[in-house]
Amino acid sequence: MSLLIFEYATSLGIKDPSLTAEGRAMIQGLTDDLQGLDTSFLISKNSDPIGGGHCQSVTIKEDLNKWISENIHHYNFCLPIAPEENFILYELTQLIEDNGVQVVGSDANAVGTCSDKYLTYQALESKVPLIPTHKVQWDEIDTENYDIPAYDPSNGKQVVKPADGVSCSAVQIISSPEEFKKAAREVRKVTTLPYFLVQEWMEGDSVSVSLLANGREAIPLSLNQQNVNSTDGKINYNGGKVPANHPLENEAKEIAKKAVESIKGLKGYVGVDMILGDEVHLVEINSRITTPYVALRNMLNFNLGEAIVESVKGELPEEVELGGEITFQKEGNHLQLKVIK
Repeated sequence: MSLLIFEYATSLGIKDPSLTAEGRAMIQGLTDDLQGLDTSFLISKNSDPIGGGHCQSVTIKEDLNKWISENIHHYNFCLPIAPEENFILYELTQLIEDNGVQVVGSDANAVGTCSDKYLTYQALESKVPLIPTHKVQWDEIDTENYDIPAYDPSNGKQVVKPADGVSCSAVQIISSPEEFKKAAREVRKVTTLPYFLVQEWMEGDSVSVSLLANGREAIPLSLNQQNVNSTDGKINYNGGKVPANHPLENEAKEIAKKAVESIKGLKGYVGVDMILGDEVHLVEINSRITTPYVALRNMLNFNLGEAIVESVKGELPEEVELGGEITFQKEGNHLQLKVIK
């Protein structure tokens, strides 16, 4: 088999380290894991080189979509890493599928569902515990003042977020109509959808569950701590730790497993974000490789990159063993890992 892997930011030659640090770490990890296979990876002529081991680097000079349309047929499989915002991952996945190449990951329909948090909410509403969510159409509110009758300050703190956001982009905590209006203006800058979301604020620990799925069954790999804080109401993500220790760990993993198995077409590596308070509440599903992969690949009893490839062929690991603790955090142009034990 011939496999192509690419990461969106490094394939486009984006220089902003806030966008590339995690992506570079993920593509570097994958080239290490997959060098035993016939693997190639894309890198923009404008990106800094990536040491790909025995994997073949392919320098891309043109538009990514154009390159894929003209060259993807040379490969049997393709593993894309891209953000869900503006449906970037969905469109790339659809493009790969349209060219007859097997995606090492979720299919386009599943990616589309998970790229829109409200579609995810609808798909899981009767299946797992979710945060109460209200969809707000832009044409339902006063576009000048962003005033909306549906906002009820008696609910206390609430969260305003884009339905297609990624990595806490424009996610804000509000507790008044004035803060709602300000938050809505920020969301309007980053979303392409005709609506955004208002959710109840849930107290608790921010975590994620990493899983492997084959389209029918999912197996949890780890519960991961997310270092999340808020500044002036804006929520920020600052890395995390694998694994997280929490009394609700087993329940969180079971709910994550059920959620992934409830959306047809989720395959490969999947990340499920959650809030663990008095109860477990699912926040969203990421139908792609997420940052904890960079730590997990050093901790599991099997080659995680190869296991991702095997999962889309239908095979899942028989046993999952996790050893040690690793933290990860963006520092400058790099994602820094620190082994705790």
